[in-house]
Amino acid sequence: MKWLAKQKPADIWDEAIEGPLGDIEAAERIRAICAAATASAAGSARNDRQDSERYERAGRVAMEIAMKISDGLVRDDAVHRIVDLCMMANDIKTAQILFRAIQASWIREMVQRDHPALVQ
Repeated sequence: MKWLAKQKPADIWDEAIEGPLGDIEAAERIRAICAAATASAAGSARNDRQDSERYERAGRVAMEIAMKISDGLVRDDAVHRIVDLCMMANDIKTAQILFRAIQASWIREMVQRDHPALVQ
């Protein structure tokens, strides 16, 4: 009775990207990935193995997309969203590395205000 079994929908970060993304499209995709991975990040913080794997895949794909963004402010905003996701998952090491990559001072200040643990 396979035809009655519900198929699990694919995660947004597992979907193939057709063609090159512009900076705005890449930032929108990162925003969607981070929003979709929020529950997995929270589960990852609780040491749920399946949620940890989903969070790690989502974060990896989001970081790969962010590296291809050419506009500095758009990239910094996208990295800010990924840092928020990392902090939700209690992945401080990755969040600190990404925090150092943010170039815009006002975005760095906003991240510091939201996550003071990154500065320590």
